[in-house]
Amino acid sequence: MTGETDLRMLLSGMRPRLDPGRYVFTTVDGRIPAGARPVVTVAEEEGLTLVLSQQEADAAGLAYEYVAGWITLRVHSALEAVGLTAAVARELAAAGLSCNVVAGFHHDHLFVPYERAAEAVALLEDLARRSA
Repeated sequence: MTGETDLRMLLSGMRPRLDPGRYVFTTVDGRIPAGARPVVTVAEEEGLTLVLSQQEADAAGLAYEYVAGWITLRVHSALEAVGLTAAVARELAAAGLSCNVVAGFHHDHLFVPYERAAEAVALLEDLARRSA
């Protein structure tokens, strides 16, 4: 199934969903600790970045600073689509919200400050309505 590339269709159809829980970014020296099930991993020169539930990070004794809410944009965006990340980031930035974006094969995932995650979803829903 081919993903959507039309920016207007991507924005109007994004259907943001706030996933339950609190998520954190941490780094390890290679191996993922037992019991940790990261939802995202990124290999960097400095170590392996993990995005995982705060509960799992705490249980594994992993250090973190940023606690995030996880928003999934449920539109099937093509990896070659242009402008979705920029439009979403611009909308959230205008409200003073940081946003860490991860692109999966089917969807884009946003990690925003946990305490403002519901606000971020409302802003994205409004952007979707304005883009229709």
